[in-house]
Amino acid sequence: MNIRVVVLGTPAEEGGGGKIVMLERGAFDGIDVAALVHPGPVDVSFAEPFAVRHIAVKFSGKAAHAAAYPEQGVNAADAFTIAQVAIGLLRQQLPSTVRVHGVMTRGGEAPNAIPEVTEGRWYVRATSTKLMEETFDRVAKCFEAGALATGCVLEIHDESEPYSEFTNHPNLNDIYKLNAQAIGRVFDDNDPRIKMNRASTDLGNISKVIASIHPYIGVNSGSAVNHQKEFAAACITADADQAVLDASKAMAMTLVDIASDPALREYVKGYSRP
Repeated sequence: MNIRVVVLGTPAEEGGGGKIVMLERGAFDGIDVAALVHPGPVDVSFAEPFAVRHIAVKFSGKAAHAAAYPEQGVNAADAFTIAQVAIGLLRQQLPSTVRVHGVMTRGGEAPNAIPEVTEGRWYVRATSTKLMEETFDRVAKCFEAGALATGCVLEIHDESEPYSEFTNHPNLNDIYKLNAQAIGRVFDDNDPRIKMNRASTDLGNISKVIASIHPYIGVNSGSAVNHQKEFAAACITADADQAVLDASKAMAMTLVDIASDPALREYVKGYSRP
């Protein structure tokens, strides 16, 4: 068939954009199809990961004794609270195609001291890069409001390159689904957990320049979903091991089918532009 298979270890998907760095440094040069399978609660052939920006936020104020000299402090925790409340209210006007969520990673040192510094990490996701950027502008104003109201200094920056939304190729997805079904995998396209999936991946950036496929393989986790401890436990079972083998077989069969079909082969070559 005259094909070459390259297996790449791609770290830092959840943050850091490892695949983006590898793309920029030439790791994907000469590759016509990128394929990745992700674990999930159910099998999904047509996933739609969102675009995302990973944001680091820092408020700097002024420390003071909270009981003796509170008027001399500039409260960085208050700034963070105002921003969180503003974002919570903003969510009322955000469409279902957007997700905004975050955590405070530093909130103060002692209850009797006005917090001088607070820090947090936030994600802004959307179905398109354009919508993500528009939403980020609105979210940034919420953080600016916290700084303005308290007199704190705001620092905000990206932790990595933004991730693009994933571009699917229905013909490739359909081939994977048929191959997975042929070895016994079951797809329930009406499962509500499929529609709830609003995750992101740095493979989205790869999918803009290389024909890519990103199905999910169910690990028989019951009601547990990704990032729950019950899901983690399900991932070290015999069922999960079998799911990995099934996904590997189905993906290998899919890539062979693509390579064996002259029209598909030309399609992916024409799409890919390293």
